Amino acid sequence: MKKSKFIVFLLLLFLAMPVKALEVPVDAKLAYNEGVDFYKLGMYVKAIDSFKYAIKLCPEYIDAYYNLGTIYEFLRQYDEALVIFKQIIVRKPQDYESIYKAANISSKLGEYDKAKEYLSLIPPSSEYYTRAMELAEKLNINIVVPSENNPESKVNKNSGNYENIESPTGITTDLDGNVYIACYSDSSIIKITPEGKRILFAKSKKISGPVSLVADKAGNIYVSNYNTGTVLKITRNGALTDFLVGLDKPYGLHIDGNMLFISCQGANAVIRRRISNR
Repeated sequence: MKKSKFIVFLLLLFLAMPVKALEVPVDAKLAYNEGVDFYKLGMYVKAIDSFKYAIKLCPEYIDAYYNLGTIYEFLRQYDEALVIFKQIIVRKPQDYESIYKAANISSKLGEYDKAKEYLSLIPPSSEYYTRAMELAEKLNINIVVPSENNPESKVNKNSGNYENIESPTGITTDLDGNVYIACYSDSSIIKITPEGKRILFAKSKKISGPVSLVADKAGNIYVSNYNTGTVLKITRNGALTDFLVGLDKPYGLHIDGNMLFISCQGANAVIRRRISNR
């Protein structure tokens, strides 16, 4: 719970949030501080009304939004809390604390796709990145995070080659013109957009020694996992699941219509399985 020019109230161990440089009207400040006082007394309904009034007087009052959203979250009124934190994100897109809160609340509402979208907005440089990774692991979802160390694909303009890719193995493309490359030693998959931007598309404990990639008509990516004997399926939004398990050194992949073919080096065989293409 924050209070302008007052000691931060730490009853719920709320984390401090950067204050936006904003000329807040006196009446809005009074309503804000009144909300903090009501909260300290456990008068949550009155506190909510006070913060709402502060926001009405000053629609850009980020701290008022934050405290209002935090009270809703504390009261487990998650739908209301999510609406408020979305308002903060619209006004302050790099407020990663609010983005993390939106992801966490979305997960409590069972909206895991939304949680994934929010988590993917938190870069490695943010102090909330570790929490984002922990939440993603807890929810068993794979998130796409832009690579800050090497955000561009480093395309050689003379040859058209993609360079500086660690141990590349399989490669495929989708209908949007994105290129996907399996990195064997890093156990990851990178995505290169038509504009040349490099993104870490998938990195998870489920991925170990990826060799081949293939995309179906719906944009799902299949991965042959050489080390674990599995074939993984990654949807367009990054959800990662086991498609086939118990294979003996799966290697090559090929799709023909609604059939997926997998060559297995350890079994000296090629197997096929039907896919849904959706």
